[in-house]
Amino acid sequence: GREQPRREALLGMSSEPPSPGQDPCPSSPLSPLSPSSLRLPDGGRPRDRSPSPMRGYLIPSPLPTRRSRTCSAAARAAEGPVFPGVCKCFSRSKGHGFITPADGGADIFVHISDIEGEYVLVEGDEVTYKLCSIPPKHEKVQAVEVKITHLAPGAKHETWSGTAVSS
Repeated sequence: GREQPRREALLGMSSEPPSPGQDPCPSSPLSPLSPSSLRLPDGGRPRDRSPSPMRGYLIPSPLPTRRSRTCSAAARAAEGPVFPGVCKCFSRSKGHGFITPADGGADIFVHISDIEGEYVLVEGDEVTYKLCSIPPKHEKVQAVEVKITHLAPGAKHETWSGTAVSS
């Protein structure tokens, strides 16, 4: 046979916590009775958003930028020596590239936010730069305060605003 519902349930005084989606205070003016009572401000219908195919694979960008660098790291870099080098490659669309140190050694990462001056780096540009360690482990370094000393001869240069200049 059918069991009788418990008396507390009939009176609405269940000792169990309310289940998700059930409003614990139906008379509260601040919480709507149900999600279906929510309306978009413009009264339009909700849009179906197609999930990005890369969703679930994306991680926050680990690229250290001038903006995300700590004051102490920037101060240490500013006090450091200036090194000469040559731009190995730079992608304006990606916002970064690499510098080959004049004294040899591993190529050094450079972020678009650390390039001083009016020209976009191109392969072959002679530059000077200072070094700044990259968190979290500070085992790697990147170039900061990058200044072009000699534009690569014969290369097409452009300013940050997009004006093309031939050298």
